[in-house]
Amino acid sequence: MSLHAFPSVAAFGHQPTPDGVDVVGIDLPVGRLTAYRVVPFGPSKGTVLIVPGYTGSKEDWRTFMPLLRDAGWTAVAISRRGQADSAAPDDRAAYTLEQEAADVVRVAALLDDGAPVHLVGHSLGGVIVRAAAIASPSSFRDVTLFCSGPHGWVNRKFAEKGIVAETCSNRALFDAQNPLWAGRPDEELPDDPRFVRERFDHTSVLSVLGGAAILEDTADDTAALASTGLPTLVAHGIWDGAWPIPWQHDMATRLGAEYAVIPESYHGPQVENPLGTLAVFDTFMNAH
Repeated sequence: MSLHAFPSVAAFGHQPTPDGVDVVGIDLPVGRLTAYRVVPFGPSKGTVLIVPGYTGSKEDWRTFMPLLRDAGWTAVAISRRGQADSAAPDDRAAYTLEQEAADVVRVAALLDDGAPVHLVGHSLGGVIVRAAAIASPSSFRDVTLFCSGPHGWVNRKFAEKGIVAETCSNRALFDAQNPLWAGRPDEELPDDPRFVRERFDHTSVLSVLGGAAILEDTADDTAALASTGLPTLVAHGIWDGAWPIPWQHDMATRLGAEYAVIPESYHGPQVENPLGTLAVFDTFMNAH
């Protein structure tokens, strides 16, 4: 397995990057996406591509990446277009599901000499990787839909869209979601809320509005994913409240997918129960 020579880039935010995690840039037609990359110390079992969710970024996987490395995986977690320090087109039309999925396919082609990779999508990222797999099934070995459902619902993000559109600011959305920390200086915020606010400040408003539109789309392309024949895993935290759990279970059934509920976790099991999440991912990917 050879590694693409991605350029090193500066870390984003104030939190330290774990030892052995590279921060790199991936140049695409949209511009440069930033990513974390880990490479195991011994032989690699394969390459994993991770796509974050709605208002997330690669940093959602900051502490999980070393676990993947230590389990023998080469892994890349991207920040999507418009997120944090990735390229952010100044055009609302640049943040469609089709264009986000095309970015994923393009990144996959740059990994492991273009050989198929294991694909993981969290929340909105799950919707995006599903579209990527349907568009280019030969790019992937398997697909993990992680805390992600089969479709959205109308007005799901109505209030959030209103705040962002009215103020043209993600800071207003952070303040609305985090009233305890609204308006406080950085030094008064704990590490995690401080980072989330940093990320909101640097993430494109258009990315948030585009993601909200995707999350409100009621189209269900589960059958199209099933028709690719790709092995799939549906996994979520036992207390995941972002997508109805019965929907996630039904999606797994219709896909003929493996299905795993990760204990002691909500919508971010890779942070809340990292070892439980690693065990689920590792078992599934080892089989493919």
